[in-house]
Parts: sequence; structure tokens; C-alpha cells
Amino acid sequence: MKIKSIEAFAITNPIAGGIYDEGKDKVTARRPPWTKDAEVANPMSRYPRYKALRSSWNNSFPAVGVIVTADDGSWGFGVTGYGQPTISLINDHIGPLLTDENALATEKLWDMMMRITSPYSSSGLASYAISGIDLALWDLKGKVLKLPVYELAGGAARDKQFCYATGNDTDWHMELGFKATKLACPYGTADGLEALDKNEAFVGKARELIGPHVELMLDCWMAFDVEFAVRLAHRLKPFNLKWMEDCLIPEDHTSHKALRERLPWQTLATGEHWYTPYTFFEAAKDRVVDIFQPDINWVGGFTAVQKITAIADASGLEVICHAGMNTPYGQHFNYSAPNSRWGEYFVGGAPGIPLKHTNNYPGMAVPKDGYVVVSDEPGFGHGLSKDAIEKMAL
Repeated sequence: MKIKSIEAFAITNPIAGGIYDEGKDKVTARRPPWTKDAEVANPMSRYPRYKALRSSWNNSFPAVGVIVTADDGSWGFGVTGYGQPTISLINDHIGPLLTDENALATEKLWDMMMRITSPYSSSGLASYAISGIDLALWDLKGKVLKLPVYELAGGAARDKQFCYATGNDTDWHMELGFKATKLACPYGTADGLEALDKNEAFVGKARELIGPHVELMLDCWMAFDVEFAVRLAHRLKPFNLKWMEDCLIPEDHTSHKALRERLPWQTLATGEHWYTPYTFFEAAKDRVVDIFQPDINWVGGFTAVQKITAIADASGLEVICHAGMNTPYGQHFNYSAPNSRWGEYFVGGAPGIPLKHTNNYPGMAVPKDGYVVVSDEPGFGHGLSKDAIEKMAL
């Protein structure tokens, strides 16, 4: 079975959600979601013009859909990001070079893509392009072999997937039945000394709300330096954080090593903005974090995350894909990986809106009482027909 074509195109973000028929299933939000106007510490916080909201500076590129079609008409669908730059890399460079290759040879095709993009680095934007193609190839393979991808990857590692909620509508997370929740930290290094007090009060309020028997984590989204992270970690010790996440600029490996040395007792997690397995290998070698958090739609796809998981497993580390429970791609990975005991579900919808209305993958399960049972439909079980995908195209 040969690859006939690879096509990338702009689409609406499938995990943006909010599309539903009110006439059939009318629901009303109790209040706007936390994402509407919450201040979140971020890498640009040092510049007052862009400090308050990440939406004031973050990209507005559309999501990217990728369809790989085989010569017998079989097809698979993958999703990645960064709009036209990624689309151009796929349609103008990578895709044509994979035409007529064996459509089921995912390992070889991934290696080819890494080498094709090596002149301008397989990291960064090229990694997004590789991810979209790789996910589409795995989806195609599962459909051809009439198996869910998690079975192709070795079978289910557990009966159901435990997952935690991310976001600052903590009361809503508790109502939904999650037993673990992660906060987006509002203040960072750029906010000065008072940021320590404000963050301490913020985390303390959440701990008081959820009680001592729900796990609590803190996402710091690249807004700290080593000193601030260390000082804040000591201030937050009474609240028993399971981990602190993404404290530093991702490329600054030296600072990651320094933070590990200065906080030997605090569980650390990062990796959503690391690309290709090579970065994770270096991190595992120096054991700078305890939990790897690659994004399956960004890091190089299902094949890349499998390689990262092997590195982590051999190093005694855990893998929790960034927003993995928000996509069928991440769900199938988590379900098949023994050292991926937890999954992340980003809750961006308004309180009162059922989770089934906050994603546009009709075949994908959503958490119930903090657990997901993954679809056993062939491929990734996303439930999207070609007609539905066409309607998503921009």
C-alpha cells in the first residue's frame, strides 16, 4: 500500500469546542470561563504592554489538518498547529517526498521526515509538520488493519485512564468529579516580590477549596527564573503541590539543571515546548525533571512520543502528554503507555457547559468523574468523516 497524496490545510481548532445544537441539548453557562480574562504569568510578562493576557501577544495561526491518502483510497487524519508556515512545509517539501512510500511504514517515514527537515532543524515548526503527518499515518494504519491505535501500540495498559483538570475554574473541576487539578499561575518573576505573596494566597485558596485529598499542581508557563521558582516553591510547601510545571524558558537547559539542584525535594515537570526525542534524552540524562510532558500534536507525533516514553521508562521517569486527554491522539497514547498513569484534560469551557460540548471530535470520549475510557474504533476513533473535515476547513 503506497502513499498517494499528503494534503495539509487550515481548519478550525477541534478542541476549541462550543459547537452544539441548543434546540436538542440546551445548556447555559453559569459564568464566563476563566480563560476569558484571567491574568496568567507568561514569558512576555516582563514587558508591560503584553503582561496581562497571553492572547495579547500569542499567535493567532489556525490549526492545521492533514489527510494522508493511500493508493487504495484509505485515508487518515492528523492535526497540528501554526497555520500557513506548517502547511507550506508539508505541501511544498515533506509531503511530496513521501509519495509512493509504504503507507504503513510509520517508523521509516518518521525517520525520513526527521532527515528531510534537518537542514532547517526538525525542531520547532518542522516538528509540527512532522506531527500532523505522523498522526495521519497512524490513523490510516489503524483503519486499514481495523484496529484502534492503542492496540497497534501494544494494547491498553489499563482499563480506564485517570486524568486531571487544568484551569482556574477549580470549583467546576470538583463538581465534574476530578480528583486532581492544576492551576495556571497568575504572577511570575516580572511581578516582583509581591508576586510571592499573591501566588501563595492564590494556591492557598485553591487548597482550601479542594481539601487535602485532591492532588494540586501549578503551571508556571515559562514565567520564572531559577531564583523566583526556588523562593516560590518554599513558600508553597504547606500546600503539598504534587508538582510545579514549566517554570523556565524551555531551551535554557543549564537553568533546568540549576533548578533541579536547588529543589531536590520538589517534583518538577516540563516538556510541552520541547521538540523531538533528542531534547528529552538530554533531560533524562541529567534528570532535570521528574515528569515529561510532550505534546503529541507538536513534538513529532505518535512515533516521537513512543520514543520519548522509552527514554523516560528506562530513566525511571513518567510521561503525561500536554493536554493529552483533549484529543483522540493523546488518549490513545496514554492508554497504551504503562508509565503514563495520568492524563491532562484542559478545561477551557465555561462552568455549566458539559465537557462533551467543548471538543469537536465526535468519536472521542471525555472525562467522567476524572476517568476516560478510550474509543475502540479503528484508527484514533476521532469520528470525523471527510465531509465533516471539509466543513472544518478555513
